[in-house]
Amino acid sequence: MSSQARLVVIMDPIEAIKPAKDSTLAILLAAQARGCQLFYAEQKHLWLRDGVAWGRLAPLKVFDDLGTWFARGAAQAAKLGDYDVILMRKDPPFDMEYIYTTYLLDRALEQGALVCNHPQGLRDMNEKVYTAWFPQCCAPTLITRDMRDMGEFLLEHGNAVCKPLDGMGGRSIFVLEQADKNRNVVFETLTDSGTRYAMMQRYLPQIVTGGDCRIILVDGEPVPFALQRIPAADDNRGNLAAGARAESRPLNDRERWLCAQIGPKLRDAGMLFVGLDVIGEYITEINVTSPTGIRELNKRHAVDIGAMLMDAVLKIRSAA
Repeated sequence: MSSQARLVVIMDPIEAIKPAKDSTLAILLAAQARGCQLFYAEQKHLWLRDGVAWGRLAPLKVFDDLGTWFARGAAQAAKLGDYDVILMRKDPPFDMEYIYTTYLLDRALEQGALVCNHPQGLRDMNEKVYTAWFPQCCAPTLITRDMRDMGEFLLEHGNAVCKPLDGMGGRSIFVLEQADKNRNVVFETLTDSGTRYAMMQRYLPQIVTGGDCRIILVDGEPVPFALQRIPAADDNRGNLAAGARAESRPLNDRERWLCAQIGPKLRDAGMLFVGLDVIGEYITEINVTSPTGIRELNKRHAVDIGAMLMDAVLKIRSAA
């Protein structure tokens, strides 16, 4: 692939990101360092006309500067399939508008662009439900909208985590004990009184000391360090957005085994950049939309995960 590869990033408004922590910015800095020409778009800038995927794309330059982290030029209409790489980094919510966008990206893929991550994978791999494809890697898990089944699961395991299938950042996650008198209210809230699916997982106490660990997979291979997100003393959630603190360490043998179970299938599906969430010995989520954690691991271990991703992306594009 020429050093003048043209890369389109689809993301939330770049002016609103937190540059010190933003993983998309880290990826863009790595792409720019490799000579890629960057172009910027948001979801609202994309459309289809007569089967052709278009975008209103703005030339973009990025800077590792907390005061001025980007410069954006005038946007022009262009066919997405004419570009080398499209990096889909739109954050959830994973709603119908997101799904519609993946249809459009399917057309861009067919018309010549490499889309990362693959649009079909973005649609098919719900970050909670997709763990069901790897039951050997997971703690006991229930996905249901039957509140009686939820009560029986809680009775069986004593403590359980309950969460919606479409949440992010620790929102609407509950940890319940069997004696909790709020359990029925939680079940009603998460299932909208039995009309929506929700997830329950056996509570894993290792989160208290070991944290909710984020492992990054690049083209199916793990970055050799885990980002540990340790909950605050007054919270159960291992999400940095919910106040957890960040630590890190090398991967252990169990985590490498988990990655070996999951990584090849993700790679074969075109999911080049994925975040696995691990508590203790088990996978709890498989994040495919816009995984984060790059900045924290880069700083702690002198790695460049954005560079790893871009090297993989450009190698695949060159071989196409």
